[in-house]
Amino acid sequence: MSDNTSDTIHDVVLIGGGIMSATLGAMMSRLEPDASIVLLERLDQIAGESSGAWNNAGTGHSGYAELNYMPDATDGTTAQDIARRFRLSRQFWASLAATDPMPEFLTPAPHMNVVFGERDVEYLRTRVTTLRSSPVFSEMEYTEDSEIIREWAPLLVEGRTHTGAIAASRHHSGTDIDFGALTTWLVDDIAARGTDVRLHHEVTGLNHREDGLWVITGRDRSSGKRFHLRSRFVFVGAGGYALTLLQKAHVDEVRGYAVFPVGAQFLRTDNPVVVARHDAKVYGQADVGAPPMSVPHLDRRMVNGTPSLMFGPYATFSTRLLRHGRMSDLFRTIRLRNAAVMVTAGLRNLTLLRYLAGQLTSSKKRKFAQLRRFYPGADPTDWSLVQAGQRAQLIKPDEHGRGVLMFGTELVTSAGGTIAGLLGASPGASIAPAIMVELLERCFPDRQDSWASALHDLMSDLSHDAV
Repeated sequence: MSDNTSDTIHDVVLIGGGIMSATLGAMMSRLEPDASIVLLERLDQIAGESSGAWNNAGTGHSGYAELNYMPDATDGTTAQDIARRFRLSRQFWASLAATDPMPEFLTPAPHMNVVFGERDVEYLRTRVTTLRSSPVFSEMEYTEDSEIIREWAPLLVEGRTHTGAIAASRHHSGTDIDFGALTTWLVDDIAARGTDVRLHHEVTGLNHREDGLWVITGRDRSSGKRFHLRSRFVFVGAGGYALTLLQKAHVDEVRGYAVFPVGAQFLRTDNPVVVARHDAKVYGQADVGAPPMSVPHLDRRMVNGTPSLMFGPYATFSTRLLRHGRMSDLFRTIRLRNAAVMVTAGLRNLTLLRYLAGQLTSSKKRKFAQLRRFYPGADPTDWSLVQAGQRAQLIKPDEHGRGVLMFGTELVTSAGGTIAGLLGASPGASIAPAIMVELLERCFPDRQDSWASALHDLMSDLSHDAV
């Protein structure tokens, strides 16, 4: 159906053409094959924002190497939870691939840590000991021997002149993921199953009517015409625009919420000689004051069948909430209820603000020096600086109304369960199937029994309370 207006009442409207909407659409089209589903994307392509292959680091987040998931080296709860959820993702994708050929979007890439100095070496040693007690991490390797590190990832050691403490961990089951290719395939799949996919459709309004239906209004950016749809359920998977749309929908659950936009740049090389000598994703420790999403890492990437290396991220700032957004985006989210929340969050994170100021004024030479801490032999002529996606970090009010900067992924559902949205960033894309199962449980509790068997077929670990 391509009309801008219609009397049709849809079952589900998905806002945003990224990995989250695509994953929910893939589930719903299998659980309810006869449901009327519409996906609206403001750009002229699917996965044009954070889900795009080069707009994220492509890490299959599984807790193996992300030190920010485990600030306390003796508490592996979060890392274990993310590992379980990522296992659900792999089961979900494997189930889809068993019936329909999928592109090569997932590439094995060992996940490693490398740290320097006695304090961080002790931290990593304790972290590995803690995680090894879980079956999920039992095969994790650890060494303080630079020659073993050379065998694992030669670029980390060659040319290194200091003799200080160094340590590394490694898990062979890590992955690199082209989320752009995955998202595009998922949307093609749901379109083939009957989902109405509309590009160039930007949503500007969400209104809940007395009859329980949502009215979704917006503009067709290719023709300039207005459109409106009616739907029983709405999912807002619009990345940085999610909070704005949930505010327009007057969702009580986001009152006082705010966002803080953070972008990223990476250094990238496609030099085949260099790329061939590094086959891992290597994470280090974040600088003091740096946000968790800025943990430095040297990654092997595989995009469209071509290997590359990337290092970063380097933080950038813009008032845009999407890479293809508008400079006014951030200001459109400010309300009386969240202004104080934003101010107090800033006052509580002055170290972070100083870090960002340093990043914004950092020269390419200084950025390259950070790469050389990982890869001492790096040649500047091999590397170029590229812009990645834009993130909207969530700020929530605490019990006293003061802002707390959050660094996870939060699913927001209305009290009536007729609208839901996703806020935040990492590890979102990696655990999208688990997040969508949670959404189904919250928003469609009366259908859980009828869906249980089909969901189990898609993700067998659901029977073991994996979510």
